[in-house]
Amino acid sequence: MRAQQIQQLSQNYLALQTNNPADGLPRRPFARDAEGNVKDAVSIITLGGWHSVARAAMDGAPESECIALMHAALDEGINFFDNAWDYHDGYAEEVMGRALAMDGKRSRVFLMTKNCERDYAGSMRDLEDSLRRLQTDYLDLWMFHECNYDNDPDWIFERGALRAAIEAQQAGKVRYIGFTGHKDPRIHTKMLRKPHAWDASLMPINLMDAHYRSFLNEVVPVCHELGAAPIGMKGFGGGWPNGRILERMGDRAGIDPVTLLRFNLSQPVVSQVVGIKNLEQLKVAVGVARDFVPMAEEEQTELLASVITEAGDGRYETFKSTNEHDGPHHRKQHNFAIA
Repeated sequence: MRAQQIQQLSQNYLALQTNNPADGLPRRPFARDAEGNVKDAVSIITLGGWHSVARAAMDGAPESECIALMHAALDEGINFFDNAWDYHDGYAEEVMGRALAMDGKRSRVFLMTKNCERDYAGSMRDLEDSLRRLQTDYLDLWMFHECNYDNDPDWIFERGALRAAIEAQQAGKVRYIGFTGHKDPRIHTKMLRKPHAWDASLMPINLMDAHYRSFLNEVVPVCHELGAAPIGMKGFGGGWPNGRILERMGDRAGIDPVTLLRFNLSQPVVSQVVGIKNLEQLKVAVGVARDFVPMAEEEQTELLASVITEAGDGRYETFKSTNEHDGPHHRKQHNFAIA
């Protein structure tokens, strides 16, 4: 029954996709107004903020290469850019801010970044830091980052973080409000059922997910029920090319970036965040998106069946089964050791 529900949601959602916009990259509706008209349409792939800056932040590459990657992504039709307050200790926002400040590029981007705090004062501080680094006076989407612990939803409401987000929205500094997480679908559904009309939720969507703590099966239907835009991430089980799905199963037929991304985009999500580090990866991702044809139900079923044995214990989704992927800021917040 759940598989049939997902299939129907996918068919309904793909029917809303704009396949031939001026830039040639398909878009899906992010939000609608009271009359049901589309307010914002975003590219079906999103440029991941952590990865787009990683070569400069970690490998010593010139910052100009990262800026060129962002400009190339925008020119290829990716209008949805991702970031977070804590990515590379704020450097990811700074580089993206410099990239988008050039030639009015900010106006062409649906810009998402994330708030790492759970209290009012900290959230307001994060917001001002992000606006300054990104060189913008507003965010299109502000997300509560890494809701990975069972008490995070309660903290966000009880400690004033949501109040800060609502005030920021009323002040015109934030257009939409959402949350992210990669640990357990129970936490997402708890958050969605809280007394607030969330605009979006970011979650793992990948081939293994259906068999272990499934966000696709348990969270995406609730998003559609409540009108929150579901956004996918961790489509390769981590980064590219060393995400666990690619790294450990890449020798199997059909387990390659193109097939995995096609699978992800065939699900009822608004967009899939892709961790693109260089122009070669950008070319592959854009190629899949531009020529996107939904994966047939039979092919999806066959792929899912081929990984069921390994997928069921979380070994390929350690961001769910361990805390080794939790950000240091959030570990400290919950009094866990910082790796």
